[in-house]
Amino acid sequence: MNKLIHIGFGNIVNSGKIIAIVSPDSAPVKRLVQKAREAGTAIDATQGRKTKAVLVMENSQLVLSALLPETIAQRAQAESRDENET
Repeated sequence: MNKLIHIGFGNIVNSGKIIAIVSPDSAPVKRLVQKAREAGTAIDATQGRKTKAVLVMENSQLVLSALLPETIAQRAQAESRDENET
């Protein structure tokens, strides 16, 4: 069963579909985000705040979050730990 994780401001994603969680600061990631915006495959979940994490999903979509990548990774790991305990 896939778990959902909170990525800020009431937005939730399926943790089983996440390929990578990266910082948006590097030039290659900025280009990737720009191309996704142009193609309509970027999902902006920042609520107008600064993008601090980019989630690369299985279906080639990008989800932009205002939470730090470390925070999202900790939440995903906590979900996987909870799943393993049950």
